[in-house]
Amino acid sequence: MSRTGTPLVMSQLPPDPARLRVILAHLERQIAENETVGLYLRLQRDAVVAALADLDRLPRGRSRRVAKGGGSLPGFVPPPVQTGYVVQRERTPSEPAPALIHVADCGLVVGACRPIRADEARAALTDSTVEPCPSCRPDTELGIDVA
Repeated sequence: MSRTGTPLVMSQLPPDPARLRVILAHLERQIAENETVGLYLRLQRDAVVAALADLDRLPRGRSRRVAKGGGSLPGFVPPPVQTGYVVQRERTPSEPAPALIHVADCGLVVGACRPIRADEARAALTDSTVEPCPSCRPDTELGIDVA
């Protein structure tokens, strides 16, 4: 608002082309950077409209209320949460490679692996033929020092 009480509008733009080009570039950048937000908001709006349409189809007096915190975003499926530890064995033609113990959700697990409990991982890491993954460091998470 100006001091006279009239709202500031875009007609109060600077008169010179250089500043107008800077403003235009800024506005175009903001539109491009916020396109994702606009898409997300449109998806959420569509989900709300669909939920209202579903509720309108239900007989009066019946509600399909979801417990607080019991719902999720439409179309969002969270990845399965893996807990615990896994042992990975690599087979080589010349000699057996040491087994690796990983935290279950480690991104460096390659090939087949077998889930194990924390106590099994602790015991395995005391064996000289088993090593902790240098990335996810299960030994640190288990509170043991493998030296």
